[in-house]
This record gives sequence, structure tokens and C-alpha cells, in this order.
Amino acid sequence: MLKTNKPIYHSLLFKLFLSVFLIIGPLIIVHIVNNYYAVEVIRNQVAQSNKNMLNVYMNQIDQSLDGVENYIYQITNTNTDLYYLEFNETLEKNDYELAKLRLFQSINNQAYFYPSIDSIFIYSSAYDDFLNTQKFADNYIERLAAAEEIKRLLKENPEQISAGRWNIWKGDKENYLLNFIKVEDVYVGAWVNMDKLILPFKYIDFGDTGRALLATSDNQPLTNKEFVEEEKIDLSFKGNNYAILGENERFVVMKEKSTKADFYLLALIPESEILERLPFLERISSVITVVAVLFLFLFIFIMRKVFLQPINQIVAAMKKLRRGDLDIRLPQKRNSTEFEVVNETFNHMISEIKDLKINVYEEKLNLQRAELKHLQLQINPHFFLNSLNIIYNLAQVKEFSLIQEMSKCLANYFRFMFRSNSYFVRLEEELNHTENYLRIQELRFPETFSYHVDSPEELRECKIPPLVIQTIAENSIKHAFNLDEQLEIHILVKQDTENPGYIEITIQDTGEGFPEDVLLSLQKEVPLSAQEGERIGIWNVKQRLALLYHEKTQIQFFNQQGKGATVKIQLPIDKI
Repeated sequence: MLKTNKPIYHSLLFKLFLSVFLIIGPLIIVHIVNNYYAVEVIRNQVAQSNKNMLNVYMNQIDQSLDGVENYIYQITNTNTDLYYLEFNETLEKNDYELAKLRLFQSINNQAYFYPSIDSIFIYSSAYDDFLNTQKFADNYIERLAAAEEIKRLLKENPEQISAGRWNIWKGDKENYLLNFIKVEDVYVGAWVNMDKLILPFKYIDFGDTGRALLATSDNQPLTNKEFVEEEKIDLSFKGNNYAILGENERFVVMKEKSTKADFYLLALIPESEILERLPFLERISSVITVVAVLFLFLFIFIMRKVFLQPINQIVAAMKKLRRGDLDIRLPQKRNSTEFEVVNETFNHMISEIKDLKINVYEEKLNLQRAELKHLQLQINPHFFLNSLNIIYNLAQVKEFSLIQEMSKCLANYFRFMFRSNSYFVRLEEELNHTENYLRIQELRFPETFSYHVDSPEELRECKIPPLVIQTIAENSIKHAFNLDEQLEIHILVKQDTENPGYIEITIQDTGEGFPEDVLLSLQKEVPLSAQEGERIGIWNVKQRLALLYHEKTQIQFFNQQGKGATVKIQLPIDKI
């Protein structure tokens, strides 16, 4: 086995870097420390100043949101006019209109105390009536569009929003903060366009490209989204002070979280604006540091390009190969004759290994396909002749309805058996095929055999391998059926409660159960010999499930006291 934990000082890159750094390293370190300290001082001053400003403004926003929230609670608990907006067959039209007028006057007067809020609203779902405040300075068309969106939300899907708290709600064009309380059939709430929350920051100088924005608690921008994406700014930084973010341009980013809703207020200041305040000598120091570092890295780059990079590519390829990645290839770049030979030989070796692995996998698939085809073509002649004999006997007694049913069941049974050997069918098709088979057996033994199939409709579109349920049910009849005792087969399909991504199929009979030796072989994954006869079908089912699902499936065999043999299969839900 290859050793992976080599000391770092054995690396060629480390030795090369160390030798050069010992020559020019002290000078670089002095300049870097000096420059870094000066930059950090200015960054911290600017960040702290803007952090305090964000904190003050966020407190104002939270206080305003808290005041509106308290008013909503107050009106829902004390205003009796809300009663008239609930459904009441005895309610007079005039009483309803007067109550609406009083409520509108109440919320309209209160709205002027909260200038940061767009509107306070009352919605009666019983009468589909929507009241909302309107400020003279606002855009009437925008307010009307927002009101229609919120009305549609409360009417069709109010459970999207958690009642009693401020939620971020994404409308058709804008993002809003929305809060409401539901009292019977009446919703009382308020909303604010999130773009308006940062209007005061338009008058603050953040530099030519700096700006303020709002973001969700999972760091997705709610305003200035195009700017964040264009500058490739990742807002998910940790820490309470600031971070330096951005790929196209570097920004000093500060953020402050709201205590009333799940969003952040952020300020983005271009780092270039901050560094312009550095003294001239600090800039000279930075230039010297940069030149020294560039010289160091230029030398290392040349050596890395010629010598170290090809070696690292080979090492990386070998690590991926060890993890099982057979698609890795070394580039055929013109570097040196020795590395060209190594790369070509490595790629040729990987191609041969991959071809060998593909051939082995295809052999497994061909074997599985042959087993499935063999199973589909297995028609028990005894079962077939008995079925024809039953039709003959029914014809003698002129039971034409039973003859029709028996013929239909046989036709559906053989149609499914002779279909193309696809790897998967719908669960509904497999259950219908199994019910055809069980109904034929019920017609053969009407007094001693019965069955029951239970499956929810929402799972019937799931795909499963064909002849899985029917094979196990057929095995139960062959080994548990007795003319002297009643035999029942129960098939239950349900969603696994512990693993919601799986379905659970249970096939259970009321016979004597699996013999101990057969049960032990099935539980220990021991192949059944030909002496077990028809039980080879169960082993075939196990092999097919293992090949199609690998470790994502489970099949259990056990005897349940008082019920007989039980087979439980767990398959991942995958709808066709």
C-alpha cells in the first residue's frame, strides 16, 4: 500500500521555495508586515464607522417593524369591527360597510406613524374583500400591484407565510417584508418593499462603485442582485466586523442582522477608496514588497512550469486513480521527452483498465438480462393445463361469466410474461399482473384460497423490476397451499416511515412459513441449490435487485408468528 503522509519537507516545491526565500525572505516579511498593519488600521477604522451606522439604521428599521407588529396584535385583539368581516349569514349589508369604513380609517390614520412601512392591510377571505392604506407620495400603480399579489397569496396559498412574524416574500417583480395575523376568516397585516428600506443609503458616499444592499439569512441578495453577481461577491462570510470580498473588484463588506426578520443589511465599500488614504511612503513600501514577491514567484513559476507541474499532475492522477476515477488522463503537452513518455504510458494503462472494467460490467448486465428473459419465459405447464381444464369445466356448466373472467386473466397474464424484457415497469403494472395470477388461482381454488392487495395511488407510478412481487407470491402458493386449509396472501405497499425516499413492499401468507434451512440460506445470502426447485425464483429476484440497485435496496425473509412466511422489500422511490 502506498504511503500518503510524507513529511512536507520532502516536497520538491518546499525545498525550492525555502532556498529562495532564505535569500530575499527577510526583506519581504518586513515590508509585508508594515504594509499589512497600515492597511488593517484604515480598514478597521472605516469598517467600525460604517458598522456603527448600519447598527443605528437597522435599529430604526427593527423599531418600526416592531411598532407595526404591536399595532397588528392590538387591532386583532381589541377591534370588534373585525367580527363584521367574518362570514355571517345574518349580517346586515350596512353594518358590514360601516365596519369596513371604520377599519380603513383606523389603519389609514395609524399608517402615518410608520413611514418605513408601505401599507397596512385587512383581508376578509369570507367576502374576498381587501383593504389597504395608501400614502399620497407612493406610486399608486406599484401599490395596487403589490396589493393584488398579497391578496392572491392570502386567498390561494397563505401557508407559505408564517403568521405572526415578519417574512421575506418574493413577489412577481419585487421582494417584500410581510407580516399578518389571522383571526377566523380575517387577515390583518402589513408589508414593505425591501428596496425602500435602503433608500436613505443613496445619500451616503460609499465611493463610485460602493453601495448598500439587503440579503437573506442564507446570504442571497434581495437588492442589487445583479451587482453582487457581476462582481462575484460571496456574502456568506463569518465574523462580526468585516470581510474583504469580490473577484472583479475588492470590497470591504460589513453586515448587520435584523432582530425582527431573517435578513441582513450590508454595506460594500471599494477597497480602492480606502487605500487611497494611505501615505505616499506606504505605497512605495507596497511597490517594493510586490516587486520582491513577484520576483520570488516568477522564479518558482518557471521551475514549476518546467519540472514541478508535470510531477504534480502525475501524483494527482494517481490519487484519483486510487479513488476509482478511471476517466482521468494526463495532458499530452510538449514539455520534455521523459514526461511525454510517462504521460503516454499512464494514459494507455488507464484506458486498458477502464475497458476491462466495462467489459466485466457488461457481462453482468448481459447475465441479468438473460436471467430476466428466462424468468419471463418460464411458464409452468401444470399451471397452464389446469387453467385450460378449469375453462373446460366451466364451459360444461355454462358459467360464461367465469369463463370470460378466466380467459381475460390468462390473456393479461401471458401478455405481461411475453412483453419485452425491460429492466423496470410501473408498480401498477406489476400489481395488476400479480392480481391476474392470484385471481386465476382463486378461480382454481375458490373455497381454499383468497388474496388482498393494498397500495396507495400516489405510489403506483413508481418503477420496480418486473416479476418481483409475482414471483414471491407464486412461491407462497407453491409451498404454502394446502387443500385442507384456507390460504390467504396479503400484499401491502406503502411508503417507508423511517426512510421517506423508499417504498416498502410486504408479501405475506398464512401458511406454515419458510423451512428453517431455507430461511437460514436466504438470510445468510447463500445461493439455493437446484434441489429447492421453484425457490430458485426467489434467489433470482435477490440477484436482480442487487444488480439494479446495488446497496440501495433491502430484502428480508422471516416467519411471523400466527401469519406465516413474510418477505419485505425496500426499494428507492423513482417514478416513471
